[in-house]
Amino acid sequence: MDSKRKKIMLVDDNIANLAMGKNMLKEAYEVYPVPSAAKLFDLMDHVTPALILLDVMMPEMNGYEAIKKLKANERFADIPVIFLTSMNDEDSELEGLSLGAIDYVIKPFSAPLLLKRIENHLLIVSQKAELKNYNENLQAMVEEKTAQVFDLQNAVLATLAEMVEFRDNMTGGHVTRTKMYLEVLVAQMHEEKLYLDEVLSWDMNFFLQSSQLHDVGKIAISDAILNKPGKLDDDEFEQMKMHVTYGVDAINRIADKTSEHKYLYHAAIFAGTHHEKWDGTGYPKGLAGFDIPLEGRLMAIADVFDALISKRPYKPPMPVEKAISIICEGAGTHFDASLVGVFEKVADKFAEISLQA
Repeated sequence: MDSKRKKIMLVDDNIANLAMGKNMLKEAYEVYPVPSAAKLFDLMDHVTPALILLDVMMPEMNGYEAIKKLKANERFADIPVIFLTSMNDEDSELEGLSLGAIDYVIKPFSAPLLLKRIENHLLIVSQKAELKNYNENLQAMVEEKTAQVFDLQNAVLATLAEMVEFRDNMTGGHVTRTKMYLEVLVAQMHEEKLYLDEVLSWDMNFFLQSSQLHDVGKIAISDAILNKPGKLDDDEFEQMKMHVTYGVDAINRIADKTSEHKYLYHAAIFAGTHHEKWDGTGYPKGLAGFDIPLEGRLMAIADVFDALISKRPYKPPMPVEKAISIICEGAGTHFDASLVGVFEKVADKFAEISLQA
């Protein structure tokens, strides 16, 4: 038999019908005559047909019972079935079609008509397969393009963050470490189910990557203030505080220039609220308690901890143990006490991250 020709199984308990049907179809298809539904399933353990021609009235297992069994099996459910029957009534035809048959051909039938129906149905199956393959390929292309766009977005975020760090040359690695601190905090929040509904609503890829822009406004602060080797005076500190506003403005300007700016949503919140304090004494708006977005309350812990353990122009690095103590002492004043509780459970991980450049 020609292995390139499509396989058709002809199921009928009448040997004469099998012989006649095979003779009709053999020039176009590789035909398997099958004398019963039970034999059909035995054969299908070894051969998968492109289509099944199924008689309805057979002993032991009739055609309706056979198609139910076919459709219930994941391996066979998509194989098209055409009923061949002498029952010429509407109810029988409706039942066959309702059970999943693609056609219902009444005996006696002409060879040209049966061949054309088989050809048409196999063409439909082939077109559906091509469409499915096209959709899968299209989906893969979309996913690839999405990944490329995501990589580009991340590269832009990282580059902007690096530009800030190049200017503030004593804080190298700060944005990377704060991102890692946030990831540890959020993972622990998941475990404790703290603020879980809000956390689950975040796209963590956007959330973590956009955290790198929390200090982007420092790019607008003068070098004299940013790298002053000593404590800032009041006027200088007011200028330094403006990095929050500058950062939000810069992020919003970027967002205004693109229709796809979901990845900047968290960035503006991080930039605008990470210096707010739980008791309302922070800046720039003096927000307090739950009026401070959760992103800002989280970044406050990550940012302050890293500032404490890092070398600055005006101070040496603080021991990690002391930094942990200061964060804990700030519960309910500087920080959300429930988040400080989370921090305490992962302080050892913060200590490990702090060792990274």
